[in-house]
Amino acid sequence: MPEAPALPIAIIGAGPVGLAAAARAVERKLDFVLLEAGPSVGSALRDWGHVRVFSPWAYNIDEAAHALLKTINWMAPKPTALPTGREIVESYLEPLAAHPAIAPNITFNARVTRIARAFNDKMNDADRAASPFVLRWRDAAGEEHETQARAVIDASGAWSQTNPIGVNGLPVLGEAEARDFIDYGIPDVLGGARERFAGKRVLVVGAGHSAINVALDLLALQRHAPGTKVTWALRRNRIEKLLGGGLNDQLPQRGALGVAAMEAIKDKRLDMLAPFAVSRIIQHNGALKIVAKLGDDETTFDVDRIVVATGLRPDLDMLRELRVAIDPSVEAPPALAPLIDPNLHSCGSVPPHGVVELTHPEPNFYIVGSKVYGRAPTFLMATGYEQVRSVIAELAGDHEAARRVELVLPETGVCSTSSVIGAKAQACCGPNGEAAEIVIEPAPKAACCGAPA
Repeated sequence: MPEAPALPIAIIGAGPVGLAAAARAVERKLDFVLLEAGPSVGSALRDWGHVRVFSPWAYNIDEAAHALLKTINWMAPKPTALPTGREIVESYLEPLAAHPAIAPNITFNARVTRIARAFNDKMNDADRAASPFVLRWRDAAGEEHETQARAVIDASGAWSQTNPIGVNGLPVLGEAEARDFIDYGIPDVLGGARERFAGKRVLVVGAGHSAINVALDLLALQRHAPGTKVTWALRRNRIEKLLGGGLNDQLPQRGALGVAAMEAIKDKRLDMLAPFAVSRIIQHNGALKIVAKLGDDETTFDVDRIVVATGLRPDLDMLRELRVAIDPSVEAPPALAPLIDPNLHSCGSVPPHGVVELTHPEPNFYIVGSKVYGRAPTFLMATGYEQVRSVIAELAGDHEAARRVELVLPETGVCSTSSVIGAKAQACCGPNGEAAEIVIEPAPKAACCGAPA
């Protein structure tokens, strides 16, 4: 059996958090390999490259990565500017991945399909911690390969695992058959996807910032293609959460985005349906007939396209041979789940967390980044950077640094309210903790500084 300490750390995913883990490994002089499923860095961010994030560059660049980039001819972005997903890739991730301390260790088109211990199945205890990890992955041609590692950091994200339309977590009847008429996530309505939506009747399903982005973009498209009709459906009647923290949000674009959506509803430019549960989709004369419940009533209507922005879920299938502890509802590690559960947290920020909350029964295995949030929303890149700082410190044997908190997150300012559209909106975390009146102002589209929620 090869000695585990002689093997590298395997990092899965060359997004912001995976590359931050690589930068931290360089900082600690630890050997690593980085396996990226796509043909280049930041594959998920490229999918929503047209969307501007909530947080400025100051929150989006990892400290160790910044130190590496300063050693080459790199032009740092303005710290207060709000980048798009594409700008994060081009101005930050691509130069970082090309750094001579990182580039030789990246393998692209390497989709990890299974992880196990080299000499132990899931049931076997004997010398388990000393047995190296085996990562099975496929290249672009479909050929299988194996990589051994002494530790694994799974930063593969959740962008490819979108939730379906069904309010019960399942695809609704007819959803799979109507796939050609459905977009998941945040399509580039004003750019590459424009022709699919111009002049069409569009149903947007979802209550998060991704749905708000799409709905507002469709309203912008409507000005140039007057036949475009937008219906926005919330699966649960939680309209008050759309306000976010308003202008009291310490990430102002996040609060302003929700306020802009509420203003569009108030002005009757955006049809709102809530609570709304689709039960069946029927293809009919080149369109889709939606059969649903609106509150307690049955309703049917026709649309040309559907945008499903109902969040993400982690792909845990490749971890089946590892001893992974997952909360049954949030699908995050049990120690982390109560800190991020949206059923428990409606105001304030998720506290910074690290190796203590991310540890699994499988020694030296960690899930980080948006994937470790399971089904919880509003992941911040800065949170992921703190996670990998802590994990890499632990793997380097610096247990004190691993347990030290080195991150202060901006407050969300989000509270549940009893406000109604057109009434004075209230937000917590105002001056001296008092509620503050929100002034309606236009806002550019924005997304959470991670995969959009």
